[in-house]
Amino acid sequence: MPLALAIVAAYVVGSIDFAVIISRMHGVDIHEVGSGNPGTSNVLRTLGKGPAIMVLLGDTLKGVIGAAMGWVAAGVSSGDPNPLGPWVFAAGFAAVVGHCYPMFHRFRGGKGVATGFGVLIFTMPLVALIIGVLWAILTKITKTASVSSLIVVVATIPLAVWQWVSGMSWVWLVLTIALVVWRHKGNIQRMARGTEEKVST
Repeated sequence: MPLALAIVAAYVVGSIDFAVIISRMHGVDIHEVGSGNPGTSNVLRTLGKGPAIMVLLGDTLKGVIGAAMGWVAAGVSSGDPNPLGPWVFAAGFAAVVGHCYPMFHRFRGGKGVATGFGVLIFTMPLVALIIGVLWAILTKITKTASVSSLIVVVATIPLAVWQWVSGMSWVWLVLTIALVVWRHKGNIQRMARGTEEKVST
């Protein structure tokens, strides 16, 4: 029961869309401006750096909290005080699903990058550090957040191998990566047409 509750709770936490909340505080419906995506990049383009940083921190924190819920529930169920295993990644995945398909916002969510990054912060902090630095460098060079996001998402796989991720943890991690890539399908199509939007860095 604690594990099931953790998965549900992680999804609910993930469903809190900070882009929607913060944009409304500024009198804007984020779904109706820019790309229409309720995420950090669109907030940056339409409202500026301050609101975008707030959204980034909030969405990242959702991933940390979601993974932490799985960690606590797994510890309660197994009696292991440090159960960093499949249920942690499963709860993290649930938080990312919540971000992409939020129950509070008619299931119209973001791409899951920041929330997935939060999961990495909790589960593999060194990988998160590498990914964060790589994303910043790539975004500075390409001026295109979606390109950077897709590259670092794929780069997570060999880094996870390096960190000895194994067993069912791989299933949840791969599902998370696949979901984030799937949510970028529109970006990939715009990249192919050469019409993908840039961000100011």
